[in-house]
Amino acid sequence: MSTKISSTSNQAILNVKDRTGSTIAVSQAAARISFAASVASLFFLATLHLLSPEFNPSSRMVSEYALGNYGWVLLLMFLTWALSCIAIFFAIKSKVTTVGGKFGLGFLLLASVGMIMGGLFDVNHDLHGLAAMIGMPSLPVAAVLISVSLGRNSSWTSARRPLIWTAILTWLSLILMNVAIFSGFSQTGEINPGAWFGWANRLLIVAYNIWLMVLARQAFHIR
Repeated sequence: MSTKISSTSNQAILNVKDRTGSTIAVSQAAARISFAASVASLFFLATLHLLSPEFNPSSRMVSEYALGNYGWVLLLMFLTWALSCIAIFFAIKSKVTTVGGKFGLGFLLLASVGMIMGGLFDVNHDLHGLAAMIGMPSLPVAAVLISVSLGRNSSWTSARRPLIWTAILTWLSLILMNVAIFSGFSQTGEINPGAWFGWANRLLIVAYNIWLMVLARQAFHIR
């Protein structure tokens, strides 16, 4: 009888180990995809500057590249950016246990929706503004909530500082872009000569992807 119980217990332990190993494998694969997708997104952003030099990066928003001949590259930038968010969601969802962190996961998916909409509906479409309203603030909220939640996990102690600092960077870039937009236009709606909101917009995209890359890297290395 004891032998049967022992055999059953051993089998249960093996089943748990198999499930755990499978979960880790899926998490690591998703983290790799997320990191690669963010790198690709930044690559497409850089490529747009080379393909469409007619757009002044200091006074033209990234979304305006859709008005040129390489709107498909902009679409790829948005879609890979969204893919990074979705993939990291699956990589870390089992590790986020606090209520605030789970809200953060929700905002992360909401940000991905905004990014997909931003790619599908160009700057002339009525829904493009809604896409910006959804995506831009959602990711900084997600970054702070998720970073704080993971920082309370003992296995993520080494990742706490880089996650918090890059989460703060997303907020700083968002604030900076709004300041640049308000200061970049005159009362008549014309662009001021020293406008720099285009650069602030690009910095925001870079900052958001940096946080995703840091999170993905940590998710891959931490068991």
